[in-house]
Amino acid sequence: MERVNENNTPANSSTHRTRSSALLTDKYELTMLEAAILDGTVNRECTFEVFTRRLPNERRYGVIAGTARVLRAVHDFVFTDQQLDQIDFLRDETLEYLRNFRFSGQIDGYREGELYFPHSPVLTVRGTFGECVILETVILSILNMDSAVASAAARMVTAAGDRPIIDMGARRTHEYAAVTAARAAYLAGFVATSNMEAAQRYGIPASGTAAHAWTLLHTRPDGTPDELAAFKAQVAALGTGTTLLVDTYDITQGVENAVAAAGTELGAVRIDSGDLGVLTRRVRRQLDSLGAQNTKIVVSSDMDEFSIAALRSEPVDSFGVGTSVVTGSGAPTAGLVYKLVEVDGVPVAKRSRGKASLGGAKDAARFSRPSGTAVEEVTYPMGTDIPQAEGLNVTQLTIPMVRDGELVDGLPTLEESREHCAKQLVSLPWEGLALTRDEPALQVRNIVRNTTA
Repeated sequence: MERVNENNTPANSSTHRTRSSALLTDKYELTMLEAAILDGTVNRECTFEVFTRRLPNERRYGVIAGTARVLRAVHDFVFTDQQLDQIDFLRDETLEYLRNFRFSGQIDGYREGELYFPHSPVLTVRGTFGECVILETVILSILNMDSAVASAAARMVTAAGDRPIIDMGARRTHEYAAVTAARAAYLAGFVATSNMEAAQRYGIPASGTAAHAWTLLHTRPDGTPDELAAFKAQVAALGTGTTLLVDTYDITQGVENAVAAAGTELGAVRIDSGDLGVLTRRVRRQLDSLGAQNTKIVVSSDMDEFSIAALRSEPVDSFGVGTSVVTGSGAPTAGLVYKLVEVDGVPVAKRSRGKASLGGAKDAARFSRPSGTAVEEVTYPMGTDIPQAEGLNVTQLTIPMVRDGELVDGLPTLEESREHCAKQLVSLPWEGLALTRDEPALQVRNIVRNTTA
């Protein structure tokens, strides 16, 4: 499938730009740009790096997501005349710089779906100071949210094992954040989304049948509930393979009505409240006794990775997750930062207590045992030979994404990134998949450039 952007045109298209991401920035980036123009440093060659100093909530790994959206945002980072007419705090020469702005530098980084750890160089942006510095906010706003969602979703997928999870979080976040959250969750292993915009924009399978309002709608002439009529009407419209929501009133009666309406070939029943462990066991026994042995059980109700894990031994066939996934399950940001690490080829580093950075442009590689289990991640000076380790396989993590302002051909599609994420999760040491708080699953070792003659 051809990779498309939000406008349904190829992501590397050079066709007319229809939108601008340029004001998805902070004022201080524009004031720094102006100061750099005035003091003559605007065109110094610089390298900025996206990384995190620590994983949120002492998690064991992170999943990078949103890279394709970042590349699209960089492509669209052009200032319109209307935007510039409304910026009243910049000098004419700065406004002219912005009027002609096009990113012309280089971007390298981890492919989407890759795992990352503290000090992994997940994205490296090279160019002049002026063109790199004003990209900070738009890059971080995308990567921080998407990676937070993907990291939470991956933990849920691991907890669920081979049981599928559906994204149902559209009503629990900003309307367009819901779309990108659905994308990130799908990348991390969710199988479908309830959000139609996400389904259309990214080709994610859409899922959904009916809510409690449908059941409540159906009443008898005297005003009493008629759950059976609601179920019959849904089956008539959607077929016996539909999922019937059985907890509007009494669950036991709801299951009986569901089978009465659809027969023993009913696709699934959904439970959205109560003690799910107890209820799923009871519902499974009832379905089997009614001859509906193939009818599946879907559960929702404020699910997260911990509640999913708690249901591991229960007769649950699939999960629906809403609030928790779109908010990063307690970690709504990945904590990624964007720091200057090299000026005119010379490494620079921040030394602030608790906020130190590692200077120099870097590539990254991961060492794995022949079995495929990862054991270490290494960063090394960009452009130098990839390090080797006796008895271990090595994989380069950093790939080229933008060259001279243009997207590199053959970047991974969403489906390819999804497959990659699944493979990387399997590569972690078993303790790295635990949901408990602890040290990162892998340590990142930094090899510095040899400056001796």
